Amino acid sequence: MAATPRLGWYGDDFTGATDTLAALAKAGQRALLFLDVPDVARLGEAGPLDAVGIAGAARSMAPDAMRAELEPVGRFFAALGVAVMHYKCCSTFDSAPGVGSIGEAVRTLAPHFRNRFRPVVGGQPNIGRYCLFSTLFAAAGTGGAVHRIDRHPTMSVHPVTPMAEADLRRHLAAQGLEGMAALHFPDYGLDGDVLDGQLERLLADGPSALLLDVARAEDLATVGRLIWERAGREPLLAVGPSSVAQALVAHWNAGSATADEVALAAADSPVFLMAGSLSPVTRRQIEAAASYTRIQADAAALCGDPGYAETLLGEVAASLAAGRHTLVWTAPADAGTADTAQAGRVAAATADFVAAMLRRVALRRVGIAGGDTSSLAVRALGCWGLSYRCTLAPGVTVSRTHADDPAVDGLELMLKGGQMGGEDLFERLLG
Repeated sequence: MAATPRLGWYGDDFTGATDTLAALAKAGQRALLFLDVPDVARLGEAGPLDAVGIAGAARSMAPDAMRAELEPVGRFFAALGVAVMHYKCCSTFDSAPGVGSIGEAVRTLAPHFRNRFRPVVGGQPNIGRYCLFSTLFAAAGTGGAVHRIDRHPTMSVHPVTPMAEADLRRHLAAQGLEGMAALHFPDYGLDGDVLDGQLERLLADGPSALLLDVARAEDLATVGRLIWERAGREPLLAVGPSSVAQALVAHWNAGSATADEVALAAADSPVFLMAGSLSPVTRRQIEAAASYTRIQADAAALCGDPGYAETLLGEVAASLAAGRHTLVWTAPADAGTADTAQAGRVAAATADFVAAMLRRVALRRVGIAGGDTSSLAVRALGCWGLSYRCTLAPGVTVSRTHADDPAVDGLELMLKGGQMGGEDLFERLLG
């Protein structure tokens, strides 16, 4: 790889990592998402890149596991020489001191990036996330009503990391980032020198991090300028959803035209879709997927009964061999009763099921719904990287797989978080 990438990003789950990949690729950046810290040979295979990503699973980890996961990531990006290392968290910031702690991520990565400016970018308007005066709001599904995050119908009752606090400064203080400063969106209208002076005054107090509102798409270029100009002085760590990358490319590409999106062609072979999300949004998408043969799996049996899993594999393989688009879903009848341990077992079992299906049936287009399911399934498939193919809906990316196994290499792969996409999303995957 001849040139030094200017941006590195680590996604704390796979679906979010592919959203950042999309934001960069659509803006003309040469970007590739690796499934682990790449070695020199893998980097050489990738060719020149403007941005290098690593898809991880820190969002579901305890602090000790996060430290073990992120320490080599920090070392890698520091050695690579990126100007900005982006810790890509969920756009809803759902995290807790004991699970997916953003504070723990900062403590682990910050020693590798010593710039005193440590921006946390709140809000991502293209997917209905808004941060105003440090308070986070989120739409309930694509185009849905916007709620303060602690009153959001899904995120406030998330089975693992429920959001009980909407002020991101208070939310992150509970994870060890006490003393955060904040720059609020009305100040973005100030003259550039005045705004820069205000930022420097805030940094003079030595805050643990500095929260930047994003209330409107127009805020992104200002946020990107603030980050990039200071990254030019010393490499820095930035935290937030894909709006960190969006902000940087808005600054880099100011006045440039955006490349036209390439549509997803109609599928010329059966599509397999695995839905392991507990989200009501995904449930509605399943109900609207009229073009698929829909098969509900018994989640408990899939986890603990190899005979059941084998029988289900045969049923789904037969459906696909008959030329039918096939959707398997594992959400229990009452998703609200699912506990954390059960959710983890189901995610692992569904991931193994997807990998087994790819070994049994030649497929060219696959969809996976559910953040944990997506992360585990891509690893189970044996991919080493993902490149951008197209955006199916805001926050939903179709990627091309890179793998040493020819049966897996070159797949069109949709990864979808629970809150993303309209009701017709699964129909749109058919092209």
